[in-house]
Amino acid sequence: MEFRLNREAVPADEVIYSGVQEQGVELDYILPDYYPDIVRLVRCDVIPVISDWSVSGDHLTYELRCEIRLLYCGEDGTALRCVTQRQDHTKTVELGRSAENPDISLTAKSDHINFRAVNKRRLDVRGAVSVRISVRGERSQEVISDAFGMNIQLRKAPVRFAASKLSAEKTVQLAEEIPLTAAQPPVIDIVYKTCSAGECEKKIVSGKLLAKGEIKADILYSCEKGGSPALEPMSFTIPYSQILDMDGLDDSYECIVRAEMVSCEITPAADKDGENRILRCEPELRITCRAVRTSDLMPAVDAYSTVYPVEVEYSEIRAQQLPSVYAESFRHTAVLADGDNVPAEIYALWCTPKNINTRISEDGRSVVVTGMLTYSMAAKDKSGMMIMPDRDEAFEELIEIGDDLTDAEVSAELSGANVSYNISPEGVLTAKADIPIRINAGSSATIRAVTAISVDDSVKKQRDGDYAIKLYFGVENEDVWDIAKRYSTDASAIIEENDLAGDKLESGRMLLIPIKE
Repeated sequence: MEFRLNREAVPADEVIYSGVQEQGVELDYILPDYYPDIVRLVRCDVIPVISDWSVSGDHLTYELRCEIRLLYCGEDGTALRCVTQRQDHTKTVELGRSAENPDISLTAKSDHINFRAVNKRRLDVRGAVSVRISVRGERSQEVISDAFGMNIQLRKAPVRFAASKLSAEKTVQLAEEIPLTAAQPPVIDIVYKTCSAGECEKKIVSGKLLAKGEIKADILYSCEKGGSPALEPMSFTIPYSQILDMDGLDDSYECIVRAEMVSCEITPAADKDGENRILRCEPELRITCRAVRTSDLMPAVDAYSTVYPVEVEYSEIRAQQLPSVYAESFRHTAVLADGDNVPAEIYALWCTPKNINTRISEDGRSVVVTGMLTYSMAAKDKSGMMIMPDRDEAFEELIEIGDDLTDAEVSAELSGANVSYNISPEGVLTAKADIPIRINAGSSATIRAVTAISVDDSVKKQRDGDYAIKLYFGVENEDVWDIAKRYSTDASAIIEENDLAGDKLESGRMLLIPIKE
């Protein structure tokens, strides 16, 4: 008897590399002549970002850019000054093997930083940053979709997979000049800045993707008010609109578009009167798009023959789909100071998330997000000195999603917190942070599929007797397929013979098992 198999190829997602690399940060810096001498160090931050990456064979190469920002008070009073230096590092990772259509995730963070003034003109900074690296690749896995002959029985299960994937990336540099208002004092130095791209709108137009949104910038600059040094907060937005070429893209694809900041240079410039009343903003923005067109397949997940012995080979197939993205938010409250520790004046307050971890809740329909929130403030203490202290607050939030996330891989991104504060009549400083959170739920489906079937047609199965019907007492929720496989018969025949409503027993009962030849 002829035996024939139909096979289909499924793109399977697999982890090629997962790990962490560290990079030391060292700076020995002598102040230029136009900077005042160092009287007191206030703060030092290292902001790492991945500016570029590429894959060649089994090697990943990326560019790590570290911006070092050190704040100090000069001898000309308590005015805050900022020293900014940039370091670029090229790093290479051996992946172990080549990755086809790689999906690369690189996340950089500052681990620790130590800084000191060697003398009034010389600064010494030592620290480290780390980069978490994840590389996924694609491999083609053949599965059996149908079989004919040799009294073969197949059990099938549906799987949705990424039949076609497209990706595009574009890095753009923008430029904008932002004038100060008449009420704002001229800029001495920019002591703090943060820029975020926010959510990106998308539109598909015949093989192209239109992405647009706006960059939100928050800065804090040193200035003078009433003849005394002070700090002035300022916020503004810069719109962007870009087109990404993606041949073949149409409405049959699902898309995820992200915009992230690579860098954002903000420098003061003089107006026609010679005062620093203009801010030159030059943001560098990276826009990425992942597009997936999904398809359905019914691969065999089990097989046997009612007549002949059969050997079946299986393989775990991970069929990748486009992640689901959920935009949520939560509020966090923290007590930052009380009594004499409350600053005399607060210029700005902000919140930075770090060490974020996620897990799926027990009910499978919510995500538990844990980590640390670092509250930072720019203020003046009761002695009139500028201070910028930090306070770390651990948090745990339950984000209700509603969808079934049981088999999903989840991650969370927190950014752009809106922070307000209140000082109670009892002298307690309390901060409230409204924090947007983006939940990414990877919808990769893993299925144990049949990849090979071998039938021994030289011998037939031996039965324990000569009968056409066998009695069997089934238990509640028992699978009819398992019963049919045990007795080398047809599952559909058992269902028909016993008027069953489905492929599982609703309750324990006696069954008639028709024996197939």
